Amino acid sequence: MSGKAAKRALVGGAALMASATVLGALSEHALKSQLTGDQYAILQTAVHYQIIHALGLLIIGVLLTRRADRGLRLAADLLLAGVLLFSGSLYLLLAGAPPAVGVLTPVGGLCLIGGWCVAALALWRGANLQV
Repeated sequence: MSGKAAKRALVGGAALMASATVLGALSEHALKSQLTGDQYAILQTAVHYQIIHALGLLIIGVLLTRRADRGLRLAADLLLAGVLLFSGSLYLLLAGAPPAVGVLTPVGGLCLIGGWCVAALALWRGANLQV
């Protein structure tokens, strides 16, 4: 069971890192002059959060390869959902999506916070984790 969760976390984290790198480069080299200052700041926030949480997702994926843990599986799923909702909604808004899409941004943020809280609890309970 944790093999699938580890693979999902690792593949998801790597895909998020690749896409964040592309979006970061695109924002700097092609979009910067096309966006207002506020829009550019929003784009940078989305890319920044995506990179940080993708790295975390990769770390949790590695931990899942070493130990089946329901909490870590949940944490990984929450981080993946959180990035997709938080950063994804910001990208969609910048691309012209209806403002109602903005309701997904704080939901994504809550998923990110929840994911890290669940990860902390899982890691606390598994203090004998072999890393």
